[in-house]
Amino acid sequence: MAMTGSVFITGGSGFIGRNLIETLGDDYDILAPSHAELELLDEEAVAAYLGRHDIDVVVHCAVRPGHRAARDPSGQLERNLRMFAALARCRERYRRLIFLSSGAVYDERHYGPRVSETAFGRHVPIDDHGFSKFLCATYAATRPDIVELRPFGVFGRYEDYTIRFISNAICRTLFDLPVTLRQNRRFDYVVVNDLVGVIERFFTCEVRYDAYNVSAPRTWELLELARLVVGLSGKDLPIVVANEGLGVEYSGDSRRLREELPEFAFTPLQESVSRLYDWYALRRESIDRGSLLVDK
Repeated sequence: MAMTGSVFITGGSGFIGRNLIETLGDDYDILAPSHAELELLDEEAVAAYLGRHDIDVVVHCAVRPGHRAARDPSGQLERNLRMFAALARCRERYRRLIFLSSGAVYDERHYGPRVSETAFGRHVPIDDHGFSKFLCATYAATRPDIVELRPFGVFGRYEDYTIRFISNAICRTLFDLPVTLRQNRRFDYVVVNDLVGVIERFFTCEVRYDAYNVSAPRTWELLELARLVVGLSGKDLPIVVANEGLGVEYSGDSRRLREELPEFAFTPLQESVSRLYDWYALRRESIDRGSLLVDK
């Protein structure tokens, strides 16, 4: 299936959107209007924008953040639904909509090891973020032109190092600070470069399912990752775990994705973390040390 037009990316200033633009910008005609240029909550403005451009694929990354560092987490449910609906209603103006979802659709109260896509719908997420993704996913399943991708843990350059574990650990070691975690937990981490590679393949590949978990071959305990980062630093720094025990695992079964993209190989996590460490080391002067001292 050949590309016939532009790739429209929402949330282009965010973590994943920025990586998409930077990685794919030389190979595709990318449209990524800022919030000032296009208000995604305005359905008529969205329709007019799509109508003015020859768009082949839409990648919907924009989201109202609700994490602990969000300036204003209010209105997540309505805003996330309205942004998605404004795009979904314009189905005649693109060939495919790739909806960047999350493992949160499975409900944080019922996370577990290697959750399969078939578990979707067994529980309704209790949080606004997960519930908004759940409702969008429910609608997306009725549309053959919408593909939902469900990554779990994503890390890499441009993420918020004040709250995202791997980047936070790296930045702390650069300033000789201890690596801290609230509780050890097993996570399913994918480096953002690999997520971009998966998204790109879904520009043109044939799809057999409405939704795909985007999961790496193995999971990692946060404590393992902390030790990996401290080892890369070459320093003798403490690792502080606030609460004992192992928390609930957050990971997905990726068999569907492997069936669809059998040739795709995920980057070994050790290699990805090492590259990210070097990336931050080159930008140490731009890191706000003070923000690392605030427990978010």
